[in-house]
Amino acid sequence: MENFYLFVVMCILLILLPGPDTAIATKNTLSVGRTGGFKTMLGTCSALLIHTLAAVAGLSAIIVKSALLFSFFKYAGAAYLVYLGAKTLWALWNKQVTPEISAESRYEGKSCFKQGFLTNLLNPKVAVFFLTFLPQFVDSGSPTLIPFLIMGITYTFLTAIWFFIYIYLLNQIGAFMKRPRTQRVMEAATGTILIGFGIKLALEKAQN
Repeated sequence: MENFYLFVVMCILLILLPGPDTAIATKNTLSVGRTGGFKTMLGTCSALLIHTLAAVAGLSAIIVKSALLFSFFKYAGAAYLVYLGAKTLWALWNKQVTPEISAESRYEGKSCFKQGFLTNLLNPKVAVFFLTFLPQFVDSGSPTLIPFLIMGITYTFLTAIWFFIYIYLLNQIGAFMKRPRTQRVMEAATGTILIGFGIKLALEKAQN
């Protein structure tokens, strides 16, 4: 493996860029609390580990090279993001602001892991990332199994650290963020962003 420390720096910079996973974590932290955010993080990291194993096994290459499989994951992921965004906006439209945690919020807490997991797993851009980014740090002609595992686990670990910090800080300013007006604005923005990410993903083209 070459330039491992450079790989770590690049990972940190990429992880800090907001994407669908960040939007989901934000939504669930604001609506359910810190526990919801952490469950979302665990779902995201679990999906990243599966992407790592898929890259090691060569399955990611099959998905990227197959127009049919790429399109399946692309449209499934896009539809799921649009569904989550629309669901967020619909819930906001019908929401009754109360100090108690509603039955719907408790249900959302149970589904946070699934939302983080599916959002990441169904995103073919993650498979493309693993197949185009990781090989740049592997010696030419060397076996890729162990290096891919190490880098995939490292990326997952760094993602978990970032989300832990992000969710903790988001929860710390919860008194302001959970004011009814602020929460409505944030949920409206998050729902719109999720739909935007879904449309953007649907328009992605397969890598040749």
